[in-house]
Amino acid sequence: MSDLKTLCIMSIIIWIVVGALAGWIAGLIMKGAGFGLLVNIIVGIVGGLLGGWLLGLCGLTLGGGFVGSLITSVIGAVVLLFILSFFKKK
Repeated sequence: MSDLKTLCIMSIIIWIVVGALAGWIAGLIMKGAGFGLLVNIIVGIVGGLLGGWLLGLCGLTLGGGFVGSLITSVIGAVVLLFILSFFKKK
């Protein structure tokens, strides 16, 4: 049971790290800077879900490793930030 708990904790840590990196990279691509650690993590995690869904609709997959997850998350985060830019006050 201890191994399962460790695996769950490691998975959560990996989600946070991938989310933070993806959010930061997407922020650089879309705006020129990141948005702060917490917002980067949220944008990256939501972007990962969105990217996985969008790539799945297109019949594409980038593999299951860290790099594939990061690229998928960045794609989704960029799309998310692009959509959110329409709702931003100018």
